[in-house]
Amino acid sequence: MEHLPTELIGNIISRLGPARDVVIASTTCKQWRHAFCSHLPTLSFSSNDWPSDHGTSQLEILVSRTLLQTTGLQGLSISMDEIGEFSASVVISWLTGVDPNYQGFSCLKSLSLKYVSISALDLSLLLTACPKIEILDLVNLEIAMSDTQHKVELRSPTLKSICVEQISLDEFILEADSLERLHLKDCQLKLIKLVGKGTLKQLVIDYVTSNAVTSTHLDIGDNLLENLEVVDIYEFTIIWPQFYKMISRSSKLRRLRLWDVFFDDKNEIVDLETFSVCFPQLSHLSLWYVYLRDGVHYALPGSSHLENVIEMELGWTTINELFPDWVEGLVKRCPNLRKLVIHGQDMDSEETEECMRLTSLIKHLINDKYEHVEV
Repeated sequence: MEHLPTELIGNIISRLGPARDVVIASTTCKQWRHAFCSHLPTLSFSSNDWPSDHGTSQLEILVSRTLLQTTGLQGLSISMDEIGEFSASVVISWLTGVDPNYQGFSCLKSLSLKYVSISALDLSLLLTACPKIEILDLVNLEIAMSDTQHKVELRSPTLKSICVEQISLDEFILEADSLERLHLKDCQLKLIKLVGKGTLKQLVIDYVTSNAVTSTHLDIGDNLLENLEVVDIYEFTIIWPQFYKMISRSSKLRRLRLWDVFFDDKNEIVDLETFSVCFPQLSHLSLWYVYLRDGVHYALPGSSHLENVIEMELGWTTINELFPDWVEGLVKRCPNLRKLVIHGQDMDSEETEECMRLTSLIKHLINDKYEHVEV
């Protein structure tokens, strides 16, 4: 081991996983200690990795002291779901209080905070202290606000991917000129605002609701979505004219998923004609079967084909006699389709029997008329 480069030793001990094991390994010898302090690439703190008799304040001090000893971290994860309220703000205060010139986050590229509390101001300052940050995961944070503050504002010129999960806020504002992936999951947000320079490639909104009577307002400039390749929307209320206006310039879109979405105006109809004109490179399409209005099949108005769609997923909440016609109408408009997947819902025995009859009908229909499609 003494012949290995110190950088390699740092990489090896970081792969032990829990920070507790990494710290213990660093006491092996001077070379390993040096590797820990100067060449440790990643560090992961979890409440499961420490003795149960360690209280919250003890863990806050342990995390702080450990971070003070490392200078080159590129990845940091803190997950404290098994203890009381762990304060990341206390850790930040402790670090800067001991060392006002603390530069421990200067090399950080990946940061994950889960099940911790932090003030909105400290979260913003923490991101500013990471000049090379590229990946940010924020899960189930308890975000403290001042009396005059109702929003979280984050800014980073280097951030490429952010995932925000299980967070409740009035306003979430993100300014990120290099952002490529935005994922919002299980959140309560009144306003989502993105400011950038058109680098976004993936937009994923998974069960996001407003904590008000109105639907969540999505504020993303039209010019920011020109390079969008993936749009995945699940259980989210869409104001379709506004949403369509945003994504209509996304000519590079390859995957579109509108799954179990709700429309702010129940008279709105999403149609394949729109998809054909705006998304010529679309190859994967996922749609949810919703109500029919005035006898018009949802998503079927127009006659244009989606030439590049090779895989399609269709789902439903309430199945009826019109569902097979809707499925065939979609398949007919995708001449190069290779795979069709149909998802259902839990149901009682009577619904199960009807579902089996209709899905069997669909399978025979597709197999007889579209032999090239795998159902």
